[in-house]
Amino acid sequence: MRWPTWREAMHDALYGHPDGFFRRERPADHFRTSVHASDQFAQALVQLAADAGLSRVVDVGAGSGEMLRQIDSLTNLELTGIEMAPRPRDLPGHIAWLDELPTSLDAALVVANEFLDNVPVDVAVIGGDGTPRRVHVNPATGEEATGEPVTGDDATWLDRWWPTGPGEPGARVEIGRMRDSAWADVTRRAHASVCVAVDYYHERDDRPPFGTLSAYQHGRDVALIPDRTRDITAHVALDAVAAAGEDAGATATVLTTQRAMLRTLGVSAQLPPRSLATSDPAAYAVALTHASEAAELLATSGLGGFGWLIQAVGRELPDCVLAPAAEP
Repeated sequence: MRWPTWREAMHDALYGHPDGFFRRERPADHFRTSVHASDQFAQALVQLAADAGLSRVVDVGAGSGEMLRQIDSLTNLELTGIEMAPRPRDLPGHIAWLDELPTSLDAALVVANEFLDNVPVDVAVIGGDGTPRRVHVNPATGEEATGEPVTGDDATWLDRWWPTGPGEPGARVEIGRMRDSAWADVTRRAHASVCVAVDYYHERDDRPPFGTLSAYQHGRDVALIPDRTRDITAHVALDAVAAAGEDAGATATVLTTQRAMLRTLGVSAQLPPRSLATSDPAAYAVALTHASEAAELLATSGLGGFGWLIQAVGRELPDCVLAPAAEP
C-alpha cells in the first residue's frame, strides 16, 4: 500500500474519525494564539464589529470557544462558533455552536483565527529539471518519499502563486489550493458581511524556500510525524487566499499585519506613568500587565507579524481598515 500524500496524511492526522487531533484535543493545550495571549484581541474584534456596523460574530474554527467567551463578557453581540469538535460543556447556552458552516452567513463579522494554517496542504519537492514532484509520507514515522509530478489544478496553482524553476532543485513548496477553496466557501456564504482571516503568512515574492510545514505538541516544536498525536500546520499564502475570496464575491480587500490592525483598533503597549505606581499601585500593576499583553500581540517577530486578510462582501469596509494606524 502506498504512503499517502501530505495533504491526505494531514487531513487524517487532524480530522480523521474518531481520534483525529482536533476531534479529541483542546487546542490551547498545544499552542498559544492571540486569544490565549490577551482578551485585548477579542476587544479589538468587538471594536471592528462596531466600526463595521455589525451585531454578529461568527468564529470559524472556534476551538474550545475561548474567543467567544471573551467577546461575550465584553458585549451582547450575537455569537456563533463553527467547530467539528463537540460543543464545550461550559459554553454559555446563548452562544450558538455548529459543526459545519451554515448555508448563509448574513450581516456578520466572520473571523477565522489560525484556521487556514490547519487546512491540509500537499507538499512537493523540486527536481533538477525544475519539475515539482509530490511528496508522500509514512504516517507512523514521518519518513518521506518523492512521487509523481504535480499536474492539473495543483500545477496551475503553483505556476501562479509559488513558481519555481531549474535553479531551485531540492526546494519544497506547499500547495495551498485547498485553503483557497476553504476561504472561497466562507466568502461565498457571506452576505453583507466582513470576513477576517488571521494567520502565519507569506506572499508570492517572499515564499520560504523549504516550506513551513511543522508539528507542535504541548507547546513545543516536535518531529513532523502525522500520527494524530500532534498539531500539523503550515503558513498560509494569504495573497492566494485573497484572490480566491475575490473570485467568490468579495467586493473589497485589505491585507495587512496584525500589528497595524490591532493598533488601529486601539491596542497599545504604552507603559503606564511611573507616578501611578505611587498614587495607585494596584492600578499600576493592572496597567503594566495590560501593556505587557499588548506588546506580545503587537510584536513584529511574533503575533504582530501575523497577516490579517480582511474582505467585505456586499458592503463597504470600515474606515479603520482602509486607513490603519501609522507606525509610531
